[in-house]
Amino acid sequence: MLLAFVVAMKLGTSLADPWPSLLSSLCLAIFYTLLGLLVMVRAPAKAQADGMWPRIAAFVGTYLPWTISFFGKTDAALPNLVSTVFVLTGMVMMLVTIRHLGRSFSLVPQARSVVQTGPYRWIKHPLYFAEEIAIIGVVLQNLSAAAVVILVLHIGVQVCRILYEEELLRRTCPEYASYEASRWRLIPFVW
Repeated sequence: MLLAFVVAMKLGTSLADPWPSLLSSLCLAIFYTLLGLLVMVRAPAKAQADGMWPRIAAFVGTYLPWTISFFGKTDAALPNLVSTVFVLTGMVMMLVTIRHLGRSFSLVPQARSVVQTGPYRWIKHPLYFAEEIAIIGVVLQNLSAAAVVILVLHIGVQVCRILYEEELLRRTCPEYASYEASRWRLIPFVW
């Protein structure tokens, strides 16, 4: 957890950075620290996705965005300010979602329970949605063609993670069928 904070601060900021950049990096460090804490206190899994691909997708989906900070930061005030808005919005959404997900959280697809409170009332994967909003903020802070390519790759990996999770929940949790039929995956009225 401390390592996540140090990495985010070292890779993403310096003391000369404007406050939006510092705040953005601090929010990401807090998020990764919270993920580490949740992994340590979660309930035991009822089932886990089979095979190597769901684990690879979980690893890549979790850590690929960290590489965006290698592409150099923008000094322009507007992208940094918009970045901060995206990162803070994503962070608040993640914290609300994690509060409802609680001890059912996992990185690798695992079945614990079907959470239907908070943002899970409207969409099946609000944590992925919130994470992408924050990552768009990071891309804006490190705007380059390479950062945009990583964003597109990350979205593809996250779609794979969603499909792995849904398959696991379908075969493990009988209540998931009715939940799944009444919710959008990620973006209401789109998917």
